Amino acid sequence: MRILVTGAAGFICGYLIEELLAAGHSVVGLDNFSKYGPVTRAYDSHPDYRFVEGDAKDAALLTDLAADCDQVVAAAAMIGGISYFHEFAYDLLAENERILAATFDAAIAAHRAGRLARIVVMSSSMVFESTEIFPTPEGAQLTSPPPRSTYGFQKLASEYFARGAHEQYGLPFTILRPFNCVGIGERRALRDADVTSGNVKLALSHVVPDLVVKVLKGQDPLHILGSGDQVRHYTYGGDLAHGIRMAIESGAARNEDFNLSTAQSTTVRELATLIWRKINGDRPLRIVNDPPYEHDVQRRVPDVRKAREVLGFSADTSLSAMLDEVIPWIRAEIQSGGI
Repeated sequence: MRILVTGAAGFICGYLIEELLAAGHSVVGLDNFSKYGPVTRAYDSHPDYRFVEGDAKDAALLTDLAADCDQVVAAAAMIGGISYFHEFAYDLLAENERILAATFDAAIAAHRAGRLARIVVMSSSMVFESTEIFPTPEGAQLTSPPPRSTYGFQKLASEYFARGAHEQYGLPFTILRPFNCVGIGERRALRDADVTSGNVKLALSHVVPDLVVKVLKGQDPLHILGSGDQVRHYTYGGDLAHGIRMAIESGAARNEDFNLSTAQSTTVRELATLIWRKINGDRPLRIVNDPPYEHDVQRRVPDVRKAREVLGFSADTSLSAMLDEVIPWIRAEIQSGGI
């Protein structure tokens, strides 16, 4: 299968493209390096991988690329940590809508021309930002109050793009919602502003790398946002890539939506404790609770049964194993100035 992946230089796509190539697929990756600047990947020279530097808002370019592909993975987006939701509240909505419109225009044209079989939309757990249904099943985005953040609202709009294109043009779709991806490859974005947490300046604003950075830099007491009782499902990037590939390959995923996540709930305090122990051993952990951001969702607990039953997918990598990969990588990035 030949697959066009937009946002190819992004965090999750670094895992996804490697997964697709290993499974024997041919991949065309598109990115304009607007988030991190130029990046290199181990698979850049793979014979079945072609990278195109270009803007995902360029509908003509996308249409040309999609015409020779069997599926499009719509992953390109302006995205960042929780501080992004405030700093770029308008841009997140406007830029991502322009990207989506161009991508769907291209996919519709390629489907009507005869080859493109499906568009795979990378949505977000933030579509459930306002839900009070836990664990949250697929479909709750249609009955829960709308997301409060412009980012969450825009991600919900991406799902309506998929349903609208199917209703009007017959374009098949699959909607995927990754939950709290953890892995290596996430660096400081070019547009990131410094965020101060205690005596440490951060740029990532994602809880796992931010806590690792603070502990590695010797912060004591350790600052966390909010009470620490926030519940998350930290899911390994490699597991997410596997789940995305399974959806791409599955006929049963056609015109369906899936939560992709570990089934394991972890509080931010439990996460902080595990990171502290891995780096500082038995040294006593002291915590300072800083005021949370407005859009710091208190509970994000997905129902993962549908992906398991329909796709046979489960995300089984433990948080401890994820941290064993992430901590050394972040330590090396700090030493080299990458973070």
